[in-house]
Amino acid sequence: MNLSTVSLVVYIALGLGVTSAHAGPCGDEIAQLEKAIRQSESNPVAVPTAPQSIGAQLRRQPTPESVRRAEVDSRAGLDAILSRAKALDAGGKTAQCMELVGTAKLKLE
Repeated sequence: MNLSTVSLVVYIALGLGVTSAHAGPCGDEIAQLEKAIRQSESNPVAVPTAPQSIGAQLRRQPTPESVRRAEVDSRAGLDAILSRAKALDAGGKTAQCMELVGTAKLKLE
């Protein structure tokens, strides 16, 4: 092996070590949550929840379009929460990250 090959192997090994050093409890929770989301995508009944709309409170019947829009909006909200949790995790803000992960889990129940 020449020196450049050895250097490349060392850099890769160090890079993998740094990546695994940042994986904390919140990162693990995010990974589990993303796995649950992927598994739920095959189940049409398991979609993220959202607050009840005013129209529903006034006993208006949902239309297929309003149902589809609500599903898209709730999924977008869940994606936004996960993105924010990943940013907090990367910044070392574990408590805030775990709080957002908890919020995301509630949306999946």
